[in-house]
Amino acid sequence: MLKRGTLLLLWGLTLLWSFHSGRLDLLLRGVFHSLVGITGLILLMLGVALLLKRGQRDERWLWHWLLSGLMAALVLILPPSPSFSDLASNRPQGLPDPPELAFVLPPEQRSLTEWVRYLRSQPDPDLVTGNPVRISGFVWRQPQGPPLIARLTVRCCLADATPAGLAVEWPESFTPKTNQWLAIDGTMSVQSRNERRIPIVIPTNITSIARPERPLEP
Repeated sequence: MLKRGTLLLLWGLTLLWSFHSGRLDLLLRGVFHSLVGITGLILLMLGVALLLKRGQRDERWLWHWLLSGLMAALVLILPPSPSFSDLASNRPQGLPDPPELAFVLPPEQRSLTEWVRYLRSQPDPDLVTGNPVRISGFVWRQPQGPPLIARLTVRCCLADATPAGLAVEWPESFTPKTNQWLAIDGTMSVQSRNERRIPIVIPTNITSIARPERPLEP
């Protein structure tokens, strides 16, 4: 009972710490954060109940208890640091339906993900030529061609993440670094690449920024 209760306490503390520290913002959509916190609280109470329960102590040492406890400790000690570019490169590009399409927003108020959804709904990319753009995202390297500016959208967590990326006409004086977070002001244009006309962002200002507290978008 002692080891089981201690293990439940450890996992309960791990989930509660992840809930309060903001680590979940890197792994899980915000709407599910409270579920993790409640689960951590339940595990904590079950652990306390087992530790207070009178009865014969289970002195058998099970390796899966040890490994589970070690994993919980590592989660507490080592913060998550996912490579969004690598994750985006291994996920299909098909954005989930948004809660609300913000097509009525002025162009300069659209997020990167809203821009991608809007452009996919437009059969003629020339219709957005000259529109102002103010977006932020991470640098997504490509197997061929220049990197994109991108975001990850999720329904639940990183396991179902879907990338949304825009082409950028990077200035010769600027070298984008993989996974670097950038804020870009500019205008939308259209260029021919691989015999296709695609929308592309023409930057007027590129600023390196810290990773947002909540980098995943719905």
